[in-house]
Amino acid sequence: MTEQPKGSSGVKRWLRRGLSTAVVVAVGWLAFDHWVATAPLPSLNPEVSATVLDREGRLLRAYQVADGRWRLPVELADVDPDYLNQLLAYEDRRFYSHSGVDVRALLRAAGQAIWHGRPVSGASTLTMQVARLLNESPTRDLGAKLAQIRLALSLERKLTKDEIVRLYLTIAPYGGNIEGVRAASLSWFGKEPRRLTPAEAALLVALPQSPNSRRPDRLPKAAKAARDRVLARAVRFGALSADAADGARRDPVPDRRRVFPQLAPHVADRVTKPGAEVALSIDKDLQSALETLVRDRVAAMPPALSAAVMVADHRTGEILAQVGSAGLDQTQRQGFVDMTRAVRSPGSTLKPLVYGLSFENGMAHPESLIEDRPIAFGTYVPTNFDDAYHGTVSVRRALQYSLNVPAVTLLDAVGPAALMARLRKAGAQPVLPPGQRTGLAVALGGVGVRLEGLMQVFAGLAHGGETPRLSVFPDAAGRSVRALSPSAAWQVADILAGAPAPTAASNGQLAFKTGTSYGHRDAWAIGFDGAHVLGVWIGRPDATAVPGMTGIRDAAPLLFEAFGRLKRSPTPLATPPDEVLTVAHAALPQPLRHVRTRKAIADGRLPEIAFPPNGARVARAAGEISIKIRDGVLPFTWLVDGTPVQTRSLERELAWTPAGRGFVTVSVVDSAGQSAVTRVFVD
Repeated sequence: MTEQPKGSSGVKRWLRRGLSTAVVVAVGWLAFDHWVATAPLPSLNPEVSATVLDREGRLLRAYQVADGRWRLPVELADVDPDYLNQLLAYEDRRFYSHSGVDVRALLRAAGQAIWHGRPVSGASTLTMQVARLLNESPTRDLGAKLAQIRLALSLERKLTKDEIVRLYLTIAPYGGNIEGVRAASLSWFGKEPRRLTPAEAALLVALPQSPNSRRPDRLPKAAKAARDRVLARAVRFGALSADAADGARRDPVPDRRRVFPQLAPHVADRVTKPGAEVALSIDKDLQSALETLVRDRVAAMPPALSAAVMVADHRTGEILAQVGSAGLDQTQRQGFVDMTRAVRSPGSTLKPLVYGLSFENGMAHPESLIEDRPIAFGTYVPTNFDDAYHGTVSVRRALQYSLNVPAVTLLDAVGPAALMARLRKAGAQPVLPPGQRTGLAVALGGVGVRLEGLMQVFAGLAHGGETPRLSVFPDAAGRSVRALSPSAAWQVADILAGAPAPTAASNGQLAFKTGTSYGHRDAWAIGFDGAHVLGVWIGRPDATAVPGMTGIRDAAPLLFEAFGRLKRSPTPLATPPDEVLTVAHAALPQPLRHVRTRKAIADGRLPEIAFPPNGARVARAAGEISIKIRDGVLPFTWLVDGTPVQTRSLERELAWTPAGRGFVTVSVVDSAGQSAVTRVFVD
C-alpha cells in the first residue's frame, strides 16, 4: 500500500468542514430568507381621515377615522425637509443604508446592556418602529422585538425607503387620539407641516417616543426637555446649526391642542367620502370670513333666526363660499340645517326674470310705461307691499321699487308656464306647493326655490343670459345654457344696478334684488357685479313668521357686507350689447312706449305669428327667412331677441336675415300694444 501524506488528509478534512459550514450557512440563510419572506403582513394602507380641501389645496375640514383617531393623509412633499433631517438624525442616521435592521446599533446596544446589566440605549430603526406601530406590539418584549425585526426586513423588501417614511409620518402617535405628523402639526401648532420652525420640528420628532408622558398641554416640562434633546442631537450630527438650536430652545412649547379646521361643514358633509381627499372650488379665506360675518350678524338677531350666504364666480361657475347656517353648534337656530338647499318662497326675487322675458319677447322696454293701479285677474287681485299704487310708471322704476301689480301684469302677458320653463332651464328647480297649479302668484313668490337655484338664475342675468352651472367641484362648473337673450339680460342688470341701496351702500356698483316672502318668513337679497354673484337668505329654518323682517332691511345690508369681504371694489358690470336699444321713452317705437298687455285690451283680436310656428327649425341657406303674421292692428314693430329690427311696418310679412345659428326669439307688437312671440332654431 501507498501511504498518503498527512497533509493531504488535513486538506480533505478542512474541505469537508468548509463544505459542511457552507451548507449550514446556506441552509440557515434560506431558512432566514424564508422566515423573512413569510412574515405575516398587516395592512400597509392604514385608514386615514377623510379630508376636504379648498381650491388651493388647503384643509377645510377633516374627519376622524372609525376608532376616533385623527390620522390625516400625508406625503413627503407635504413635510418640512428640516423636520425630516432632524427625524433621521435622532431616530435612524443610517436609515438609507441599512436593510431594516441596523446591525451596528444592535451590537452596540447589546454590549451596553451586558456591561450595565440593563438596556441603556435602543437599536430600533425607523423601519422597526413602523413595524411595531403596524402590529401595535410592545417595545421591550424580546419576542415582540424579534417580530419587529422580521417585519422590518420584510417591509424593506416590499416598500421603498420613502414609502416606509411616509408610513411613519402617517401612523406615528403624538398624544391622545392624534396620529401622524400632519394631524400633530395641525393639532399642536394650528398649521400644516410644510413650514416648521426648528423648535416645532424637534417637538414633533420627540413626541412619538413617549406621546402621553410628553404631551405639551399636560406635561410641558417633559415635552420641552425631550424637544431639547432632539435639538442637541440634531446639532451633533449636523442636521441643525448651533445658533438655530439655541434660538429654538427659547421657544415655548404649545400649551393646548388646536381645533381642526371645520369650514364649510354642510358642503363637506355632503361631498366627503370615507378615507378620500376631496378638492373643492371653495376659497378658504373667503369661506372663513363669511362664516364669521354670518355668525356675528346672526348673534344680534332674535333667537331661532339663521342665515345663509353663497358666493360664486359667474364667469367660471365655481362656488367660492357656501355658508349654510350660523354654525353647527347653534342648536337653537337649527344650525345643522343647510339653508342654501332648503326650499323656500323667493318673494320678489323672481321678478327680474319676468321682466327679462317681457324684454326678450318684445312686450316691454325698460323705458316703457306701465300701469300700477288696482286690477283683477279673475279672482286674483295683487296688491303692492305697501298697499299703495303709483299710477303710470316706467318699467325701470316698477322693477327697481319692486311693484307687484306691474310684475303680475307682465307675467300675465309672458305666461306663468313660460316663467317656470325658464326657471327649470336656468337650473333653479322650482317646486310648486302640493296640489297647486302654476299661476300668476309665481311672480310674487308663489313657488318654492332654493338659494342655490336663485344663484343659478342671477348668475345667468350677470353673465349675459348664459347661465353657467354652479358647482363646488371645479371640473363640474362652467357648463352653461342660454336662459335669456343677451340684450334682455343686460337690460335687467342695468335696471337692478340702479335699485335703491341700503344705507351707506353705493348705488350703481352692484346690481341686486331683494325679496320678502308671504308672512315675513324669508328675507332675500341676491346681487352681482361683473365677476361674482352673491346670495343671502335670512329667516327661521322652521318657516315660522318673523314680523317686520324684510329683504331690503335685513338681507340687503348683509349682502353688501359680504361683497365687502370678497374684495375692495366691485368689478364693473358688462357694457351693453350692440343690439340693445338704449334710448329715452320719447325715442321708443310707438308700440313700446306703453305696455298694453292682454289684460288691458278690451277688444280686438290678438296678433298671431303664422309662420314659422313656435319651436320650428328653419334653414338660413336661402338667406332671408319670411315671417308672417295674421290679425293685430297695423302698424307693427318687429323685434328679434328684444331688439327692434323694423318699426311702423304696414306689412304683415317680414323678410329677415339671421345673423347666425341658434335659438332666436321673434316678436311682433301691434299699434294697440298687443304682441305675439315665436321661438325658433336657425340651422
